[in-house]
Amino acid sequence: MKIEKAKTSRKGSINYSNLGFGKYFSDHMLILDYKNKTWEEPKIVPYQPMSIEPANITLHYGQCVFEGQKAFMGIDGKVRLFRLDSHYRRLVNSSRRMFIPEVPEDVYKEAVKRLVDLDRDLIPTEWGTSLYLRPFIIAMDNTLGLKVSETYRLMVITSPVASYYEEGLNPIRIEVNTQFSRVVKGGLGEVKAAANYAASLYATQTAKQRGFPQVLWLDGKEHKYVDEVGTMNIMFVIDGTLITPSLDEGTILPGITRDSVLKIAREWGWPVEERRIAFNEVVDAYKRGVLEEVFGTGTAAIISPVGELHYEGEAMVVNDRKIGPKSQKLYDTITGIQYGKLDDKFGWLTVIDDEK
Repeated sequence: MKIEKAKTSRKGSINYSNLGFGKYFSDHMLILDYKNKTWEEPKIVPYQPMSIEPANITLHYGQCVFEGQKAFMGIDGKVRLFRLDSHYRRLVNSSRRMFIPEVPEDVYKEAVKRLVDLDRDLIPTEWGTSLYLRPFIIAMDNTLGLKVSETYRLMVITSPVASYYEEGLNPIRIEVNTQFSRVVKGGLGEVKAAANYAASLYATQTAKQRGFPQVLWLDGKEHKYVDEVGTMNIMFVIDGTLITPSLDEGTILPGITRDSVLKIAREWGWPVEERRIAFNEVVDAYKRGVLEEVFGTGTAAIISPVGELHYEGEAMVVNDRKIGPKSQKLYDTITGIQYGKLDDKFGWLTVIDDEK
């Protein structure tokens, strides 16, 4: 692996007391090119602009996928990657759906670990902060013809981050959208493709203008069944049971944090249901007083409590706009594992050895 170290660090320009999300970038980035039907040797270089031609096929037709994962500075000073295996598998699944060649597993994992090790000094140390990794693959052919590219570039950039939402663990307001469709069955809902997110931008931005940071999407055909929030999966606690939409329809992303929550909840013996949920069922539970908690799950936010669902002009206030006990316990447990405070019973962590 070719490694070119940055001559100066960007650390001094990072405001660690006000990180936000995705505002700052680390010293290095990973590049891996696909040419002549093979992935070439990876290289790590200083973070820098990249040059592409105006005819780059990704700019016109969107043949690209991405991932999002995190590395944590543990309470013992060790750096841990959370669920590296699962994020790799999801990147491969997304690539297959977009007809992008599969990146070799051993090459990818080793390169990611070396990148994180190189930038370990930029990883924030406060609880709730982390180093966010953004792997992405773009098509690199230059043509205006609609076709599958023959060349690709995998890149991984990293960013010291705090909470994804400004609210942190304070419950957010979500608008339930009944007008637009983000995905349909048979589409791209279950993969992390750029087009999947582009379809959500208009409705999300207009919802923000009305005071709602995110949109809850319903199914694209009838606008009846719950899919997911634009940046995270959604879960409901109804009369003591944890309920979340199943993956069967292929319209929601198989979230890594979603999977983590379900595994933990089942290990605790909580009643858990993965199934289709008509939003009217949520409304009914609210009216009966048994909609106890609503929260989102995702790599960026981990656990994001929902304090209000705005549906057809009516505000459904959840748990008096406070984080619920199940949401809090799940957040404390997942972050406890990520920072090395709690035992890693599920084998989710990859410790990055200091190779300096």
